[in-house]
Amino acid sequence: MPLFICTACGTQFPESDKPPAACRICTEERQYVPPRGQGWTTMDALKIDRMNGFRQYAPGIIGIGSHPTFAIGQRALLVQTPGGNVLWDCISLLDDATVTLVKALGGVKAMAISHPHFYTSMVDWARAFDCPVYLHAADKEWVSRPDSVIQYWDGESKQLWDGVTLVRCGGHFPGGTVLHYAGAAGGKGIACAGDILSITTDRLWVSFMRSYPNFIPLSKREVEAIGNALAPYAFDVIYGHYFDRVIEKDGKQVLEKSVARYVDAIEGRRGY
Repeated sequence: MPLFICTACGTQFPESDKPPAACRICTEERQYVPPRGQGWTTMDALKIDRMNGFRQYAPGIIGIGSHPTFAIGQRALLVQTPGGNVLWDCISLLDDATVTLVKALGGVKAMAISHPHFYTSMVDWARAFDCPVYLHAADKEWVSRPDSVIQYWDGESKQLWDGVTLVRCGGHFPGGTVLHYAGAAGGKGIACAGDILSITTDRLWVSFMRSYPNFIPLSKREVEAIGNALAPYAFDVIYGHYFDRVIEKDGKQVLEKSVARYVDAIEGRRGY
């Protein structure tokens, strides 16, 4: 039986002879059901008219995304480290070329995903590369396709191996996670943020929302908690969730000033 995939958010569901009645990711306030209604596809159907493309941002940092874009349109990141490769975030399409290329680059030792909107077909990816998927336990309820490859972690941080750490920031989702890799950017460090830190269109700031499509903001408390969670970590570059959303330098300072600007705005100190 097929594994149906939601065309609005890209989430893959367990085997069934017919599509689910609804996608619980899309019917929740952080996502949306398109005006035309819920739509469904499968991995085999996606492979017919889409392919994955790659972009090397820096040595050992490679973006992977589908063309034409699908669902939310995010891209994943393959982060190569001396301790092994991490696949950060996930996309729905997994084609043969992607498997071949990623294996040639050293495969995947572990996957980690920022939040439920990007869980997509994570089980297929983990099985293809024989690796675990690390998800924060606070978001366990949003896993649509449970599987033994998924490993839940608790607490405020989890070190995958030397220099590679998952940091629970919350915000967008209670388990919202950022990946910190200290060894990248010439030792200055990087933060792989999904849209837990959403890079703005001008690439000069980050911002924060409970729901991006439905314009639901976060509270002062939640945004300050994100800043506090990342305070112990040094990083120069922030990688967002789209191919073109990258803060190329001074990432830690950008985060700090962005938290301050957000708090000033929602408290009315910016003349709004």
